[in-house]
Amino acid sequence: MKELGLFIYTETSLHAGTGSTVSAVDLPIQRERTTRHPLVQGSGVKGALRMQAGGQGTREFLATFGPDTNNGEAHASALSVGDARIVLFPVQSLAGVFAYITCPMVLARVRRNMPNMPALSQPLSVGNAFITKSSAVTTSNQVILEEFSFSAKAHDDADKIAGWLIKNALPQGAEYEFWRKKLADSLVILSDDDFTEFTVNSTEIVTRIKIDSAKKTVETGALWTQELLPADTLLMSVVSIVDSRKPDVTLSAQRVAEWLQNNLTPRIQLGGDETTGNGFVSLRFADSEAK
Repeated sequence: MKELGLFIYTETSLHAGTGSTVSAVDLPIQRERTTRHPLVQGSGVKGALRMQAGGQGTREFLATFGPDTNNGEAHASALSVGDARIVLFPVQSLAGVFAYITCPMVLARVRRNMPNMPALSQPLSVGNAFITKSSAVTTSNQVILEEFSFSAKAHDDADKIAGWLIKNALPQGAEYEFWRKKLADSLVILSDDDFTEFTVNSTEIVTRIKIDSAKKTVETGALWTQELLPADTLLMSVVSIVDSRKPDVTLSAQRVAEWLQNNLTPRIQLGGDETTGNGFVSLRFADSEAK
């Protein structure tokens, strides 16, 4: 078996929804039950990869993703895709426009699958933050995120973690040079509690309507609110790959992994509301031994 980390960087707002609810938001996003952190369920990630991968219908494609639903009993796919969980969350900053925030628990989760990612060497208390030495989001030793102020301390761990994410998680194309530099001077590590408050309360909430095509007015009752994961969020999914289970295709897990990476475009669309421009994301695979 082979495991890869799949990092997903949102280029536009993303709505991976749960359907309608009785909460204040009509169409909320998917969240973890325990932490309330945003996520995208693995089935949705795998479905998007399948729909937008190259080589549709080839033997290698069917071995990797499995047969269509009409022939589901033929064999299982060689690919398992886990839920995409939060790694970096963008938050408005008084200095530097916005900061990428994360927390010890989130980083520890990444290290479970990417053990070579640097670890935090010190605990972090509520109201405090670790920043990089070149931070552009500080004001008088404070980081002010939205209306909240945190005591900021430049820390080697923040630089090491930012460097690892730049090298292994962010896309490597020239078009992402600005964002790689942005992460180097805008990473803020908060406590678990502070981070959770932002991921719960600082997502995008938009109001949507439906227009009557004949009257050119809003249809009766066609007014609702929708929650979105903001652009510049970084998520990570774990992709587990085994040898091909398709009887007439002999592919090792390594070959399946290579085929998958070679047949996926660097950008796909994920989640709902495709026609409104939501869900454009950039993909980056990373080996568990990435340094």
